[in-house]
Amino acid sequence: MVSVVSITGGKGGTGKSTIATSLATYLAKNNRVLLVDLDVECPDDHYILNIDLKKIDDIFQMVPKFDNSKCIKCGKCAEVCSENAIVLPKNNFPLFFPEQCIGCKACLLVCNKIAGAISEGKKKIGFFSKGSNYGVDLIAGFVSVGKEESSPVVKHVKKYVESIKKNYDYVIIDTAAGMHCTVIHALEKSDFAFAVTEPTPFGAHDLGKIGELLNELKIPFEIVLNRSDVGDKKLIGKIAEKLGSEITSKIPYSTSIAEAYAKGEIVRDEHIRKLAQRIEAKMK
Repeated sequence: MVSVVSITGGKGGTGKSTIATSLATYLAKNNRVLLVDLDVECPDDHYILNIDLKKIDDIFQMVPKFDNSKCIKCGKCAEVCSENAIVLPKNNFPLFFPEQCIGCKACLLVCNKIAGAISEGKKKIGFFSKGSNYGVDLIAGFVSVGKEESSPVVKHVKKYVESIKKNYDYVIIDTAAGMHCTVIHALEKSDFAFAVTEPTPFGAHDLGKIGELLNELKIPFEIVLNRSDVGDKKLIGKIAEKLGSEITSKIPYSTSIAEAYAKGEIVRDEHIRKLAQRIEAKMK
């Protein structure tokens, strides 16, 4: 049975992608592993793994098409648009701002009950690609430049992953930083998560937030303390206790890790190898 493990963390720059890619390669020595890069605004796992990606498909989103010959100017489409992508000027037809639209179809549903003046159109919002190296299959999502809402891209890639995950023993999800919708959609259906942080006030603050989110989603998680020797570990210990979690791994700052990352080489580190062993033991 496949196990889905997410690598996440509230603060950016804590080493999520470094740990996710290295972890995937360790697991791939004895297992079939799929790594999914869902930091779709800035995916970089393929650089770390030196993978030449090949595009699988474009990603499209529904956008409304307006037929003014049927429109009765009731304004209901604007009322139900939570993103303010539709506005109704006085005594005029609706104005549509496609860059605001997230494709929720609320306008389509309400108009179909009244006038039938809205139909489904589509716009390209991104694409996703695939490649392999170090025994790891990688899927990476990319949001189109200028697209403000990236969660639809994440949802599309996750749907594709659901259709193929039976072919793997482990699916490793590398999420974006933060606690926004993109991260929530990436975390959904995870069996377990590692929250990566650093021993700084900012790291502790954002660990608290991502920990609260994981608890709300009922995803069990443990904490990976990266660069553990450059700050105050007590900050993270207090947050871990408050969240009901534990610090599973403390990875000290290492020039070899930094050099490997800078050269585009896979990181080899004993602490990350032990994380892979922990996952294998936990998910049996």
